Amino acid sequence: MSNPSSAAPVSGTAAPLTPPPVTPMGWMHTARFLTTAAQLHHLPPISVPEIAFVGRSNAGKSTCINTLTQQKQLAYASKRPGRTQHINLFSLGKQGLTDAVLADLPGYGYAAVPKQDKIRWQRVMANYLVTRENLKGIVLLCDPRLGLTELDEVLLDVIRPRVQEGLKFLILLTKADKLTRVEGAKALSIARLQAGGGEAKLFSALKKQGVEEVAQLLWDWSHEAPGAPSTEPLAEPATEPLDEPPSED
Repeated sequence: MSNPSSAAPVSGTAAPLTPPPVTPMGWMHTARFLTTAAQLHHLPPISVPEIAFVGRSNAGKSTCINTLTQQKQLAYASKRPGRTQHINLFSLGKQGLTDAVLADLPGYGYAAVPKQDKIRWQRVMANYLVTRENLKGIVLLCDPRLGLTELDEVLLDVIRPRVQEGLKFLILLTKADKLTRVEGAKALSIARLQAGGGEAKLFSALKKQGVEEVAQLLWDWSHEAPGAPSTEPLAEPATEPLDEPPSED
């Protein structure tokens, strides 16, 4: 008579656990401050994809970045809109490596900023958007109640050649919770026409509308190339963001 306890071999080694897949929202949550720069030549050379966030000073840019990354104070909103004149970079990826970078560009169009400062930063931003080699995509934030302004149109003219060459582009209509369903649909329809080959989406930090969609889109932009995404060591930041304490923008 056989011994039941020896009928089937028992393995002494447990099967290795498969790590859960990285979700776009989980990936966005890895965002951390990398560096800040007052001039283009202060920006470090980076080989991984970079995605720039641009928009008027009151378009809700800092709030949008903080909502997407699920961090309350990653991007700072100045108490004096338009006064922030630094480009802040945030790295994305597992600790110690980065596979993409978010660039928070200064807000523009605020009336109280001296004219010479406006002109200087228009030039800096235009040069960045035209010459930054690793720039993969641009997110233009717009309050749909105001629509695209003259300065937004100037920015569109600057980036249009790069968009035609394959640069990713998204018009993000922030504060969508302040619109009715009909108003939102109309604003989205207009923005899609203005995007000129790019995309347009409604977004609300308050109601979390469009958050997962945008996270997925940024993930797709950054991991578009076949095969494993390129990574590079994460440099330790030399300084903190040169902005004022967080406030609503």
